[in-house]
Amino acid sequence: MADLKAFAEQLVNLTVKEVNELATILKEEYGIEPAAAAVAVAAGPAAAGAAAAEEKTSFDVVLKSAGAAKLQVVKAVKEACGLGLKEAKDLVDGAPSTVKEGLAKDEAESLKKTLEAAGAEVELK
Repeated sequence: MADLKAFAEQLVNLTVKEVNELATILKEEYGIEPAAAAVAVAAGPAAAGAAAAEEKTSFDVVLKSAGAAKLQVVKAVKEACGLGLKEAKDLVDGAPSTVKEGLAKDEAESLKKTLEAAGAEVELK
């Protein structure tokens, strides 16, 4: 019974491409032609499972606007990114702009909170 559960787990976790390949193999080698609806139903949960498995782990912090306290935001960007004053000011003036890319979720959330505390409007992508 454990083997069937493992097999079922493998089927549920197939990607859409893998489901199509499986359908082709079943048709060509065994003469079994899966109904189009069955393939679509199998692909639906597989696509949802793949999306859940590929949960986003890398985030970009995007400064949408500096808000009213532009100077405070420039200072926060300067400290967070290790930039010079001019570079930080240019980044803030160029909003919307990406402050940092490829951060872990907790780092991105922390930076977002810091910039929002300074008065900026920030978005995670």
